[in-house]
Amino acid sequence: MKKLLLSTMAAASLYANDSELQMLKTQMEQMSQMMRSMQEKIETLEKTTMPVVSAPANETLIVANPTIVDKINKTASILNPSLMIDMSYVNRNIADEKIAHMGLPGITETVFGVHDHGGQSEPGYNAQNGFNLNYAELGFSATVDPMFDATAIFHLTNEGFEIEEAYFTTREIPYNIRIKGGKFLSDFGRINAQHQHFRNFSTTPLLYSAFLGDHGIQEIGVQTQWVAPTDTYLMFGIEALEGKNEAMFGQAAIGDPYDEESSLAGSAAQPSLYVGYVKTSVDIGDTTLLAGASIASGHSRLDHFSDETPYAFSGKSTLYGMDMTLKYPFDSYSSLTWQSEWLYRDMKGTQFNNENLIADPDNALDTITSNGSRKKQAGYYTELVYAPNQTWRTGIRYENMYQNDVFTGDVKQDLPDNFDQYTAMVEFHSSEFARLRLEYLHSNALFNEALERQNLDSIMFSINLALGKHGAHSF
Repeated sequence: MKKLLLSTMAAASLYANDSELQMLKTQMEQMSQMMRSMQEKIETLEKTTMPVVSAPANETLIVANPTIVDKINKTASILNPSLMIDMSYVNRNIADEKIAHMGLPGITETVFGVHDHGGQSEPGYNAQNGFNLNYAELGFSATVDPMFDATAIFHLTNEGFEIEEAYFTTREIPYNIRIKGGKFLSDFGRINAQHQHFRNFSTTPLLYSAFLGDHGIQEIGVQTQWVAPTDTYLMFGIEALEGKNEAMFGQAAIGDPYDEESSLAGSAAQPSLYVGYVKTSVDIGDTTLLAGASIASGHSRLDHFSDETPYAFSGKSTLYGMDMTLKYPFDSYSSLTWQSEWLYRDMKGTQFNNENLIADPDNALDTITSNGSRKKQAGYYTELVYAPNQTWRTGIRYENMYQNDVFTGDVKQDLPDNFDQYTAMVEFHSSEFARLRLEYLHSNALFNEALERQNLDSIMFSINLALGKHGAHSF
């Protein structure tokens, strides 16, 4: 339209005098203003007019406002929603009802059985023979403003729904400082902060599940990290946490099972768990080295009076950790990764028992005996993972909990040690959103109630699917 008007004006200028030309220019300007006004009205009508939709008889007509839809789509885009689905098929040579009563003497009563978490009983990952829907993980993340980011991750299982993580992180604090607050996975060690689907193997390393349970150090609290202004990456971090880990730490009072009005140990002051660590990374030629040292120390209030072997523990516990990861890339998609981690825990306090409650629950004496208790236990895992291309990966892992010194008073208990396991896996990525993994595990670690070592063989096939914008994981 504008080209036509301009052509008309050009033609007129060849035959008209100056006054006529000025008149034509005035008319052209008036027409242009009318066109702009009409365009603005059209745009206004497009934004406010609702689409007319015919509805069948006896049905409610639902009319969508395009502006509302746009706002919903925009909000969803900002939140970066994602969904992870993890499922598996497991075949073990030991039945579920038997393996649930097998554990590591002096360390944990069960590895694959049902455990307490967040006030409810639930099986661990890949816990049962047959099909397992391990979890669905729903996540949201967004930049709140120039000062804060926020993340929320919800864990859904057949047994319930929980907030796995919900925290903020700061963006604009000077001197290379970052603060995190809320519920989150601690950066203790190497794999504690990693979600299950990001790890190299589907089974949790034995020393983590034995010392900290399947969920690790997952607490409410605050974290502060500082990156040193050096050429080599060097980060220091401290955390003050609520301390409710069911396997090693705890802060709630321990009640007397025979006297509701009294307690065997009072509650611990809050926060009851403190974590500190230093992490560094350096490139040696084409090889990247990542190493760290960590410590977690806090109160322990462990109430296991409802277990098969009823007891309670009150004291202080410290967990030390060292980790190292070496990664050598052959090209953009091919690499070799060696990862190792060592943990040592020291628990000291008072253990409460009632041996009569074990032998004859119906006629047990309503008394609890207490003794000084000390546990010094250590273990490690080491794993090697090779990725020949973007589609395939294969790996092996060896782990051993080699120290199990348990003292009652000054007397060392006669308990087994050298709990070892071997694992091999191969996995296929049909895309960056789907992973299929076949894993074999042989374990010499488990003991039955008669303190007889058992041999466990397990084959597992797992599928992990990612939907939406899942945030990148740290190296």
